[in-house]
Amino acid sequence: MIGALLAVTPADAYVERDTAVVRVMNKAAGKAQTIKAPVGRKVSFEKLDLVVRTCKQTDPFQAQDFFMFIEISQDSKIFSGWMSHNEPGNNPLQHPDYDLWLVGCE
Repeated sequence: MIGALLAVTPADAYVERDTAVVRVMNKAAGKAQTIKAPVGRKVSFEKLDLVVRTCKQTDPFQAQDFFMFIEISQDSKIFSGWMSHNEPGNNPLQHPDYDLWLVGCE
């Protein structure tokens, strides 16, 4: 009987973190601030309310990257989705007054 070889590749591993470090910039005022946003709690910056639902770091033995799922509101929800530290130019938030990007997870 000939046995079959099974190729087992580990799935990408992520480490859950408790806090997202986010940089927010008011474009009109030219003012930027770094905010520590605990996962699951609302944090405000000027007119924006931020709720980070999860913040993950890639496995420490791989190339370092951070990801967060965030909900952003200004009277109503204006963004809900994933952001990556390694792709700040691919920022899915489209807002006339603010830019926001993920610095890391702690």
